[in-house]
Amino acid sequence: MKPRDRLRIAMQKSGRLTEPALELLKRCGLTFRQSRDKLFCFGEGEPVDLLLVRDDDIPGLISQGVCDLGIVGRNVLNEYRRGADGDAPALAEWRPLGFGRCRLSIAVPQDMEYREPSDLGGRRIATSYPGLLSEWLKVQDVSATVVTLAGSVEIAPKLGTADAICDLVQSGGTLVANQLRETDVLLQSEAVLAGPDALPADERGDMIELLLKRLDGVIQVRESRLLLLQTSRTSLDAVTRLLPGGPQPTLLPVAGQPDQLMLQALCAGEVSWRQLEEIKKAGAREMFVLPVEKMLA
Repeated sequence: MKPRDRLRIAMQKSGRLTEPALELLKRCGLTFRQSRDKLFCFGEGEPVDLLLVRDDDIPGLISQGVCDLGIVGRNVLNEYRRGADGDAPALAEWRPLGFGRCRLSIAVPQDMEYREPSDLGGRRIATSYPGLLSEWLKVQDVSATVVTLAGSVEIAPKLGTADAICDLVQSGGTLVANQLRETDVLLQSEAVLAGPDALPADERGDMIELLLKRLDGVIQVRESRLLLLQTSRTSLDAVTRLLPGGPQPTLLPVAGQPDQLMLQALCAGEVSWRQLEEIKKAGAREMFVLPVEKMLA
């Protein structure tokens, strides 16, 4: 098969990861033109195309070489890796992307007595992730029956087809609506960039390295804030000790006030109200927290 000269990324056609993934790629400088059947997006500025598919199909498409990379939930990627054929190419998680966060958890009926995983012994557990659940049960040394369902896992106890479930949880509202309570977390999940263990030894490998650099820059900026404030020279040490993690702050003199300084700090993450209040108590004033749109080191 002739190697492709364009990078191809698989992503969810429709669902909770679709819009955030497109926005992330847009912030990486990628623009696309969608095909009439809405299954393919042709890259206009860079040689990068999108294939829009079901999320469960993404790891297999990467493994088969149909796509070079995929944006998929960690839960889907790890489930595929547990059940993949031993001869299939190994897949890696290249980057966590910071959206689509959820967790894969055990949940039991609210009236069921449960103290620890051993209480699941001999019971039936419904799930769409039999590989991950079986691995967790083995680690816990629990013998239980795994009931594999394609969907509507949360109603299995009501239907009498299972005694407990193992399913994705975001807010927990669905569990409450079905008289279930969360007991154990098997996996913290989010959207990730997945791909083969090794980069292609052609132009696509160079494009992947470039994309990873852009992603790192976008993610770093997304999680960063610019803090501006004024403080006196005598309060400077106390204020700087309370600054959130990041590079050394920039200090500028305030015109006409030789004892005052303007401080500019890049903070790696959110700056909470509590942090601002503590910094103010240390001697800061006129504080501003600004989002960072782009950053080039």
